[in-house]
Amino acid sequence: MNYQSKSKNLFLEQKTNWPLLAANTEGLKNVQLKTFVYDGFQINLQFNPKRITSSAAKVDKASIEARKCFLCAANRPNEQCGVTFENKYEILCNPFPIFPEHYTIAHNEHIPQEIKHSFADMLALSKALPDLVVFYNAPNCGASAPDHLHFQAGNTGFLPIEKEIETLKTTYGKTRIKKSGLELTAINDGLRKMLVLESSEKDSLIKAFEPCYEFTSRLVHNQDPMLNILSWYSNAWRVIIFPREKHRPWQYFEEGEKNILLSPASVDFGGTLITPLEKDFTKISRDDISNIMQQLTLNDKNFEELTDYLKKNIK
Repeated sequence: MNYQSKSKNLFLEQKTNWPLLAANTEGLKNVQLKTFVYDGFQINLQFNPKRITSSAAKVDKASIEARKCFLCAANRPNEQCGVTFENKYEILCNPFPIFPEHYTIAHNEHIPQEIKHSFADMLALSKALPDLVVFYNAPNCGASAPDHLHFQAGNTGFLPIEKEIETLKTTYGKTRIKKSGLELTAINDGLRKMLVLESSEKDSLIKAFEPCYEFTSRLVHNQDPMLNILSWYSNAWRVIIFPREKHRPWQYFEEGEKNILLSPASVDFGGTLITPLEKDFTKISRDDISNIMQQLTLNDKNFEELTDYLKKNIK
């Protein structure tokens, strides 16, 4: 089945029949953008007021239990239709988009957000949707529905990191594994630490991810680890894993002038920061972005230990 064309057709139909999606997709043409240039890469800042619900989402246990799950079929808007993927997921159009075409891919069952048993599904989705970047936000790393397993996807070519990854590898990368069927590069560009896994073999990627999961899970007492993950496919998979130190920066919790409502997730780590408030779009500086990302990315010591662990444990 051609899931890519089915998803594209779904988007075109939904845009015609669902006024909320149509209005918010059209509204993307008017979002304001700024670009901050760093050494070898850039960070875009998108002022997108429609993302306020996601950026300000309360994801504590009590708040989650007090609301209906918006990813469960029974609670979705009447206008929202989907494409079933391998009898496990529903590909849905996201009515509050960041990308020109923005999808949420929700599991058919109401099961918790976790990547240990769903990483293979993420790879399958990436291959089935080659015009899209598929991404995963862990429960405390940007997922506004941590109680319901889901991925998101958006147009390839939108995130700066897609074009920059080769430069980042050359300038800031350290090749930790390079063998037949798998390459692992560890990158620290000063703002973000990331692991880049590349392979045309699905099983090699799954085996390489297992020790990454084990190590980062131990950092959070064996819960689902703090990870943001991007994945796309073009003759081979490229998977970028951003291990995290914490969920939100101190600026998020400040009052008054010091407050910046920025809650970075996969898209932000991929180079497009989303701010729903004009005050933040106006005042945020290059130094603010550096400070915020440095707070959230995994600390130097643990990142070094993680990459050493992977080198020893990926067979």
